[in-house]
Amino acid sequence: MREFAAFAPVIAVGGDLRLNLGIVTGEEPSPWPDAARAIDRAALLRGLRHCAAHGITSIVNMAGNRYTLDLLARLRRDGDLLARVKVPFHFKLHMDLSALDRASAMAAALHDDWLTGGMVKMFMDGLTDSRTAWMLGDYPGHPGQRGQPLFDAARFAAICTEADRRGLQIAVHAIGDPAVRGTLDGYQAARNANGTRDRRHRIEHIERIDKADIPRLAGLGVIASLQPSHPPAAMDFPMQPTLDIIGADRWGDAWLWGTLARAGVAIAFASDWPVTDIAPLRLIQAALTRQSYPGGADERLGLMATLRACTAGGARAAHRERVTGTLRAGMAADVVVLSGNIQATMPARVSRIGIALTIAGGRVTHRV
Repeated sequence: MREFAAFAPVIAVGGDLRLNLGIVTGEEPSPWPDAARAIDRAALLRGLRHCAAHGITSIVNMAGNRYTLDLLARLRRDGDLLARVKVPFHFKLHMDLSALDRASAMAAALHDDWLTGGMVKMFMDGLTDSRTAWMLGDYPGHPGQRGQPLFDAARFAAICTEADRRGLQIAVHAIGDPAVRGTLDGYQAARNANGTRDRRHRIEHIERIDKADIPRLAGLGVIASLQPSHPPAAMDFPMQPTLDIIGADRWGDAWLWGTLARAGVAIAFASDWPVTDIAPLRLIQAALTRQSYPGGADERLGLMATLRACTAGGARAAHRERVTGTLRAGMAADVVVLSGNIQATMPARVSRIGIALTIAGGRVTHRV
């Protein structure tokens, strides 16, 4: 079993993964627990404190569901919400279009500067290392094996079109090049059906992309949501076996952050925690020091562009650029004070800088 199929037996036996049900199954605890809510509330609060300690004031909680959103609302009521949080609805293969009623209900229930739904999350493919990412060519040494899409084109276009008609933002996990292309096709179908507006649909990861598709991201206004921790050897993931799984002839098409930026694509950097470390300063260091792969160009963005992708880029990706992401008059007081001068620090030492103070909405959420 690979990907989310591996979670199902754990959930069936343990029953204590309520906060992960959204991303695994798309469903809610049934019935919503009473006694366990205190346990889940405490888990969320520990997570929020962990984020604040690392200088995080805004989160997109990709593992959540309506139950998660409700718990966060209770934390806010009790004065314990330490960051702005967006929680998506997960649209899974077994669902029909009527399931989007639940996404619309989440958007209607909470939509303010601190808590919001209004997003539909989907997976177009799997992962490179398990060879479940959907590729244009065969995996080296595995003739005929290219991965496959989780949604066929017509159904995916219908889902995107209906979600878009409802005014919902869409975020799609797409690792391989045809997965990215198929996602763009769905977004194009939604635009053709519903007209032009400021959508900011997202593609998560974009580890490989056919260069012919790069202009389509900017043309459709798609946000490239990228993770500095993911490229092999950038942070915690080793160079091998991933590069061999990709194949030497494709190294030059992998993790093309600089190419995307130069093409005018809007970029937001994110952590993908708990798959990788959440610490933004480690992510920034990884972005600044990642290696070029054989046959590939230098795809780093530089310090200021990296900082922008971690702040203003993330705020814009969450439709919160009028609230947070920059320091200027009229914006919320979301402030992170570092213990050192990041501009005067060697890139390989950025992660050693500490978080001296975190402020969210004018409230101190972490202090050394």
